[in-house]
Amino acid sequence: AAAGLSYVGAYVINTYKSYDNFLQDKYALLPAVIIICVAVVMFIIGLIGCCATFRESRVGLGLFLAIILVIFIAEVSAFVLGFVYREKVKTDVQVTMRSVFERYDGKSPESTVVDYLQEQLHCCGVKNYSDWTTTQWFNSTGNNSVPQSCCQQEAKNCTGHLDQPQKL
Repeated sequence: AAAGLSYVGAYVINTYKSYDNFLQDKYALLPAVIIICVAVVMFIIGLIGCCATFRESRVGLGLFLAIILVIFIAEVSAFVLGFVYREKVKTDVQVTMRSVFERYDGKSPESTVVDYLQEQLHCCGVKNYSDWTTTQWFNSTGNNSVPQSCCQQEAKNCTGHLDQPQKL
């Protein structure tokens, strides 16, 4: 269980690196760090439980049970907090994404992240392709189109023009 939790925490931290331009709140990694800390504690507690079982110590096994219950309560609390604050996180991410889209120029590192995000998630804009019509990049290009990363992968000859929304 500790190895699985460690993997999940490390995966979240590694994935965060791809989207750190969208998540300005550095506390977004806090759940992943907590998961890794819990994994380390679970490993140590597992060793204590094994030693208590091997020695057939009632006190050791009672302590092991109490610690496992505390960890369970902590995990349930983390789940509840995540559920309660999901809308706040969603709103914060949308606001940050809109500001990153506003700075899109097609060449900067932030622009590369926007293109990568849209290609990986198969999306265009924050809610849909019409979000691009209010950006500075859209107005400056004057070609009435969205970035190429908005095009569907299977769409042939997609130019990003808004007159072909079925290809976006």
